Amino acid sequence: MTGAALKRLLSEVRACQSCAAELPLGPNPILRATHTARLLIIGQAPGTRVHASGIPWNDPSGDRLRDWLQLDREQFYDDSQIAIIPMGLCYPGKGKSGDLPPRPECAPQWHGRLLEQLPDLQLSLLVGKYAQDYYLGSRRRSLADTVRDCRDYLPGFFPLPHPSPRNLRWFKNNPWFEAEVLPLLRTHIATLR
Repeated sequence: MTGAALKRLLSEVRACQSCAAELPLGPNPILRATHTARLLIIGQAPGTRVHASGIPWNDPSGDRLRDWLQLDREQFYDDSQIAIIPMGLCYPGKGKSGDLPPRPECAPQWHGRLLEQLPDLQLSLLVGKYAQDYYLGSRRRSLADTVRDCRDYLPGFFPLPHPSPRNLRWFKNNPWFEAEVLPLLRTHIATLR
């Protein structure tokens, strides 16, 4: 399999105007993928900094995520190994307590078609509630329980909390995450290199 079909699909995704009228900053689908990727990172949706730069996870949340994975920027952005496809591909706008949820049209419209073009995927990181709800469905429990029981979703999925600075209280209240889950995550990431 070559990457030609994926390149055509990525061009189609990047030209998407499906919910343009709902996006305060206009459409700017931000994702990265090649057909050789072995790890997929599925987050929520780009924030304003990522929207402006066009680089996924190019913000403090991305810094924390790279630390969790023990990957430097060069490794993290090596799209021959790592695909990044958020639940919502464009910045959804600001809500009362942060960014709005990802647009509901996005994942059903694009994820299935994109995943068909990623035959070498070995692990998908489900970063945050929206990715976990979509991919785990009724198997998902509370965020803490889902993340704590991450082994239950292997080998295909590894659920994680969102690394946002807004979640500092969650990290403080759940010290087991750093002590137990991150070492397991890093072991799985190391096997993919």
